[in-house]
Amino acid sequence: MSVIRSDLGARTGVAVPAPKLEEVACPVLARLERVEDLIRHWLAVDVDLIDRLAGHILGGRGKRIRPLLLLLAARAADPQAEPREPELLAAVVEFIHTATLLHDDVIDEADERRGRPAAHRLWGNEAAILVGDFLYSRAFQMMTAYGDPRVMEILSETTNAIAVGEILQLLHCRNPAVDERAYFEAIERKTAVLFAASARLGALTVGRRDLEEPLRLYGLHLGRTFQLVDDVLDYHPESGRVGKTAGADLAEGKPTLPLIYALARVEGEEREHLADILRLADGGRLPEVTAILDRVHAFEDTLNLARLERDRALECLEALPPCDEREALRGLARFACARDY
Repeated sequence: MSVIRSDLGARTGVAVPAPKLEEVACPVLARLERVEDLIRHWLAVDVDLIDRLAGHILGGRGKRIRPLLLLLAARAADPQAEPREPELLAAVVEFIHTATLLHDDVIDEADERRGRPAAHRLWGNEAAILVGDFLYSRAFQMMTAYGDPRVMEILSETTNAIAVGEILQLLHCRNPAVDERAYFEAIERKTAVLFAASARLGALTVGRRDLEEPLRLYGLHLGRTFQLVDDVLDYHPESGRVGKTAGADLAEGKPTLPLIYALARVEGEEREHLADILRLADGGRLPEVTAILDRVHAFEDTLNLARLERDRALECLEALPPCDEREALRGLARFACARDY
């Protein structure tokens, strides 16, 4: 059984089944295919290692959430307008995201990514880091080709925030003193800001400055939702999750929110024991830690917070005109909260 129930309602409280990601993407399927074409085009370079390594991680496809978010936001911001090259910007955000994954996997010593062996396991740390750098620089070349200084401004600020988030996460590793405030500061910068930028860029492609902020906030809450659900799924190998080893967060010494909650709720020897497991990054204790987190309702409360973030995201969409793409954005928020992978 999934650890996450698909009984999520809209603000009315009426239960609405979470859609599948394929259903959410229906309004922009043709544009998503164009994004894939652009990824292949801009990835092409006369260096075999770049071609093989970048193709390996991008070829895993992943969920392409950020490109999907940008494309839906572009159409939802003004259904009557033809957005200006949203596919190119969608490819840009996917390159930035993929670059962060390559770097993350080296730092975390991850074994898998997107259902495949992590690139650094096949080609080495140096190659993975350098190809990640290539993807970052290629993304900025693509922004230059787009030719709008505001795109450069938004995404340069975003990539800088991501780098700070990565550093904060590194500083938090194996530290049982990390609290909820520090956790949210790190995930907002590391994860949520690229969701926020993707949604905001959608409005930019149709010249709707008045909708940039509602869409940015939608993306921010959506990104938080995704991260909170990820934190729960990481402790549940039976969830059906693919693309990342279960228990990776614990094995990497990451104090994610369920563990932070548990450390605040247990006392004495049990707390010290739990803190020692985190300090040692003892992934072999996953069943034991999972049992403690479940007993103190850490998973339940993390999911409740994810639902709150989902609802905040849905509220932001009230600023948009009614259209199929706005409904798809609603579906994306519900999917983010109810998914088990």
